Amino acid sequence: MDDNTRRQVLNLLKTSRGQIDGIIKMVEDDRYCVDISKQILAVQALLKKANLKIIDQHIKHCVRQAFTEGHGEEKVNEIMELIDKYAK
Repeated sequence: MDDNTRRQVLNLLKTSRGQIDGIIKMVEDDRYCVDISKQILAVQALLKKANLKIIDQHIKHCVRQAFTEGHGEEKVNEIMELIDKYAK
């Protein structure tokens, strides 16, 4: 993963962690359910964005390299399994 993407992913994950801590506090404080749900959706969006950046880098680097080394089919199968899980 290149340094720029690594920084972006780390920032997204750290932001998610902070929001999760906030959600925990909201639940402890018995805050309004819809407000809690909205925050959970926001964290899910951040995690999805981080995951897509990681997948993008994997395809652009690891999968591309695997094809040049002659074992691209294995990486394609990994991506297909990942997409299957992602789609559910």
